[in-house]
Amino acid sequence: MKLVLFIGGSRSGKSAQAERYAALGGGPVVYVATSEIYDEEMRARIDLHRASRPASWLTIEAPLEVAARLREIDMGATVLLECLTLLVTNLLLANEARPEPVIDAEIAALLAAARARDLTLIVVTSEVGMGLVPEYPIGRVYRDLLGRAAQQIAREADEVYLVVAGVTVELKALQAAWACEEGVRRSHARDEP
Repeated sequence: MKLVLFIGGSRSGKSAQAERYAALGGGPVVYVATSEIYDEEMRARIDLHRASRPASWLTIEAPLEVAARLREIDMGATVLLECLTLLVTNLLLANEARPEPVIDAEIAALLAAARARDLTLIVVTSEVGMGLVPEYPIGRVYRDLLGRAAQQIAREADEVYLVVAGVTVELKALQAAWACEEGVRRSHARDEP
């Protein structure tokens, strides 16, 4: 399994970058869409997304139970999950009384399914922790749940890309470089008299 996370704010370019990444493999791509149509504006957005994807990509609509759908995908496939943000929203709204264990279980199950099917799983999510604290309790609960889910994915990910204004930075490489630099500084500190 290969796991890749693209994270960024709204209109950061994260989806476009994730789609480019998925296309680099050259093989077929399975696009797992978690969005639901609630109004005409959302229908127009979804139609635009569908039209922009290559015709050869298979689209699976899975607003809930993504893990179950991943278990049905061919071994070794490239899967683009668009997006974790809406999956967490859907799970929260379907389980308002106790969303946390349901979301944690779904994230663990989708990671297990990706491992079992040896997928290249590319996950897109919005970064919601850098902004203002939401005014309403449900907004704060949602921000916390999405932050936890993103951390679960990022911990397991081989690559994590932060996208800001269309600029993509690979965070795991930066984290490794920082750890190396930190080790060098500690070593120098021990060597100083």
